[in-house]
Amino acid sequence: MTDFLQDLVDFFIAFKDGILYYFPGTGQPERVLEFLWGHLLITFVTMFFAIVISVPLGILITRVRSLYEPIIKLAAMLYTVPSLAMFGILIPFVGIGFTPTVIALTLYSLLAIIRNTAVGINGVDRAIIESARGMGMKNSQILLQVELPLALPVILAGIRIAIISTISLATLGSYFGADSLGNLIFEGISAGGTRNDKIAAGAIGATLLAIIFDYLISRIERSLPGIAQK
Repeated sequence: MTDFLQDLVDFFIAFKDGILYYFPGTGQPERVLEFLWGHLLITFVTMFFAIVISVPLGILITRVRSLYEPIIKLAAMLYTVPSLAMFGILIPFVGIGFTPTVIALTLYSLLAIIRNTAVGINGVDRAIIESARGMGMKNSQILLQVELPLALPVILAGIRIAIISTISLATLGSYFGADSLGNLIFEGISAGGTRNDKIAAGAIGATLLAIIFDYLISRIERSLPGIAQK
């Protein structure tokens, strides 16, 4: 865990220094860090709510089979709503800025995590579950001590997909008043094509964030007990 946090800190420092070195026109270091922090805050809060909502729903649809299709279809329908339309729907109810951005991105994250949670649990060998039941374990114990640990690699794969999608879409939040790396992109667009350095800085920054989080999650996967080392 210490190595993970150190990797994260090193990345933030290298990210800020790299953006300012290669794109000096992006502004003061404080602005770049503010946009980076805003982007990360959107991502972390979105994933917190997405996981809290999606994992229980994924478990539920493995227990109540009749709910599988309607819940998956609803999550898929939300995922297909165009991002600008989703923001437009939310703004009259929750205003602009951070809140509608998090709500929209949370809704987009549901499908991958719900589906992977269900797939992971359903993929657990029934013989293992029967063995646990034969040892006297209750259903709740089987879920927490057998099914979820064995399903964790598949669940983490869904979370990885959701995080990468969230990092990408978070740039649109800037258009609706939320601070993110999208601020640099929209500032560059507003300059009428004269500040392509800002557009590149925001786009490359978001891409690097997605890559580093993909790497960090793979590190977490390899560090968890019971998960095969790759």
